[in-house]
Formats: sequence, C-alpha cells, structure tokens
Amino acid sequence: MATKIRLQRFGKKGKPFFHVVVADSRSPRDGKFIERLGSYNPNTNPATIDLNFDKTLDWVNKGAEPTDTCRAILSYKGVLYKKHLEGGVKKGALTAEQAEAKFAEWLSAKGEKIEGKKDNLTKAKDEVKKAALAAEAKKNADRAAAIAIKNAPVEEVVEEEVAVEETAVADEAPVAEAASEEAPAATEEAPAAEESKEEEA
Repeated sequence: MATKIRLQRFGKKGKPFFHVVVADSRSPRDGKFIERLGSYNPNTNPATIDLNFDKTLDWVNKGAEPTDTCRAILSYKGVLYKKHLEGGVKKGALTAEQAEAKFAEWLSAKGEKIEGKKDNLTKAKDEVKKAALAAEAKKNADRAAAIAIKNAPVEEVVEEEVAVEETAVADEAPVAEAASEEAPAATEEAPAAEESKEEEA
C-alpha cells in the first residue's frame, strides 16, 4: 500500500484549515486516513503549524511520501533535515552527538528567523496604524476647518463690507478737502484779475 503524507481541507469558504494526515494514496482527499500527524493554518501570519515531530519522522522513515505542500511543511519544521542527519549517522559520516548538535543549531537559527519575521510584521503593523491615525487626524482637521469656514462667512462678509466702506469714505475725504482748498484760491485769483483790468482802463 502506497502511503502519502498530505493535507485534508477543513474550515469555511475563503478560510481554509488543514489537517496533516497519513493516508492511502488511493483514498479521497477528505476521506479515510491512517493517522493524523498535526494541523496547518495558513490564515495566520506567519502560518501556524502544529506537528507531532516524532510520529512524522517515523512515517517518513517508513517511506511515506509527502505531497509538495507537505514536503515544504516538513522541511520548515525540520523533519526532513533530521532524516538527512540520521542517514549520515547510519552511514558513519557523523556521530549521534554531532547530528544532535547540528540539529539544535539549526533549530535555534530557525527560531531566531521566525522571531525576526514576527517583529518585522508587528513593526509594519504599528507603522500602518500610525500612518492611518495621522491621515485621520489630518482629515478631521481639514473637516473642522471647512466647517469653521462654512459657519463664519456671514460675519466675515459684513466685516469686509464695513471695512470697504470705511476705506471708501477715507479716500473721498482727502479728495473733498483738496477740492475745497482749490476753490478759494480760484476765487482769490478772480478779483485780482478784475483789479488789473480796471487799472489798465
């Protein structure tokens, strides 16, 4: 019997959730399976993978073939790397202690990488929140300014009209004064002209 490690789909439309199972390759996707190894939830970021490491490694060593997605999941969790190291121990290329040390080192590096990704994601979320808050504050300020302009035009228009009238009156006053100053000078010149005519006669 050809066994496969594959995913069984659960969850609702647009929000899939998968069980990682060992099943006969001839059985349907969501049908009968031999053993459940864990779960895979791609809806979170990073994806949540819960896997029974020892059972999965045992099935891989027995010859169960993972599908492409399951191969990626097993590689991500280190099952395939552990199998590779065990193969090296069997061939005599490594001792068991060296293999364990290499695997522990790989696990710590992988954990740091995952934590770094989580930190970057939280920072990106915080930046997006700050940008959204700043945009909302700007929008609120613009809206408040628009409302203030909408409510204030009546008073401003009246004030502007009064100011225009005052400037017009102020401009007219010097013109009137200048005209009144010119008029007496003209009348003074007229008698002088008459006196000169009488002297000539």
